[in-house]
Amino acid sequence: MSQYGVLPSRMTLTLYKGRAVGAKKGYDLLKKKSDALKKAFRAILSKIVESKVRMGLDYKEALIGMAEANFAAGDFSRAVVDHVKTKTPVRLTVHSDNVAGVHLPLFSLKGTDETSEDSNLLGLSMGGQSIQTARDKFTKFLKILVTIASLQTQFMTLDEALKMTNLRGDALMFVVIPRITEIIDYIKQELDEIDREDFV
Repeated sequence: MSQYGVLPSRMTLTLYKGRAVGAKKGYDLLKKKSDALKKAFRAILSKIVESKVRMGLDYKEALIGMAEANFAAGDFSRAVVDHVKTKTPVRLTVHSDNVAGVHLPLFSLKGTDETSEDSNLLGLSMGGQSIQTARDKFTKFLKILVTIASLQTQFMTLDEALKMTNLRGDALMFVVIPRITEIIDYIKQELDEIDREDFV
């Protein structure tokens, strides 16, 4: 047995050459995956920045809408609580998107576009129109919050996947491939030595 724990033979040499080819292919695939993940990572990062700017504007509009509704209808919070149902038609759904083998969660809201019977009960004479406008603005704000939550979850998932992919790629490049190369070189030297001894 050698220092590497292998017997120098032509069959072993062929086996380790095959392993070297496999390790290099594996590294190339991990590199391609890493590049695809980095591209998606950058795209999500720019979407997060853009969405957060939009969130600030939507929140400001929603607060202005609420102030207008309070001005037009007075304090309508009691009337809203009395007329609103216990269950809302609005639901959060989760889908999945696949980027280079990584499943990214996608959140979306359903049921926000349905016209509620509750809004009809608020009355037009008491500023019902301005209350409905405020409701629409807060719904828009809720949608952007869900979008940001979805993007940030994707961002964290991609970050973890990217770290793991880079770690595996580095392990192949700097540990596995050099070790296999050393073993191949050792086997070649030993086989050359055996051939010389046979010749003598």
